[in-house]
Amino acid sequence: MGVREYLRPQMDQVEAFIQASLVSDISLLDAVNRQLREHPGKMLRPILTLLCAGALGKINEDSIRYAAAAELLHNSTLLHDDVVDGATERRGLPTVSSLLGGPAAVLIGDFWLTKCMDAILGASIAGNRVLHIFARTLGALAEGELLQMQKAQKGDTCQEEYIRIIYCKTASLFESSARSGALSVEATEGQVRAVGEFARLLGIAFQIKDDIFDYADSEETIGKPVGIDLLEQKITQPLLCVLDSVSEAEADAVREKVVKVAGNPALASEVRAFVLEHDGVQKAEEKMQQYISDAVACLEILPETPEKNYLKEIARFVGKRNY
Repeated sequence: MGVREYLRPQMDQVEAFIQASLVSDISLLDAVNRQLREHPGKMLRPILTLLCAGALGKINEDSIRYAAAAELLHNSTLLHDDVVDGATERRGLPTVSSLLGGPAAVLIGDFWLTKCMDAILGASIAGNRVLHIFARTLGALAEGELLQMQKAQKGDTCQEEYIRIIYCKTASLFESSARSGALSVEATEGQVRAVGEFARLLGIAFQIKDDIFDYADSEETIGKPVGIDLLEQKITQPLLCVLDSVSEAEADAVREKVVKVAGNPALASEVRAFVLEHDGVQKAEEKMQQYISDAVACLEILPETPEKNYLKEIARFVGKRNY
């Protein structure tokens, strides 16, 4: 039985909670919200919340609330990110910003964010603490985006800064999703820390995999555009792995090309060829697999449950996924 089938009753509750939260008497807002929920994506963050709750106790109403909050916050950030990135497509469909403009997309994202907060504030178990966790995540998301912008202008991203960026932009919400699930069933502090660390490492691996996808052969391979990161002057794990293995002079020359991509997009192809020639993708895959192994090790203190096994299965999925 797959994890979605295993969690189907609880995930149906999460979806119903989200749908009810997003109802509005403003017809435009209501129509956009309903359309967005028709293509919900992987729902990985609420799944993490529910699995962590189930692994450490019995899933309850607050577990459902926190799972819904994680998905609401995630989608809020996607709406905002599409404006920041000027994206025209998301999940194979036109973005809200491309259809209605940036201001409308930002406002709809803000609406989803308020519903995330409402979901948490209505909880009876650890609501205050979870609210602080999600608030820190929201701050991290903004910091990660701004740090990435700053680094793109200079082309000087190092490994430590890259990990900080992808923690802020991706792994922080994985971590919050897991921790809130554990808190919803009043898990011990050690258990909360363990699932939080599992999710943090998993989130880093997840983003490294996404960054590897950007070096795929074609859009058809993974079902979304490729080569975007370099065009946006982003130095990610495959390139970093190579920069760390060549001479300082050669690395500086490549970094200079990345900076100049904005004025000369053809340079992106040269950098991509450099990465592939030096096995950057393979080296990034090895780093990703190490993060996955470290993540799974964090689960050892959890009791033996189906949910624990599904958490391990999700970790394996992150490493093997092709979309």
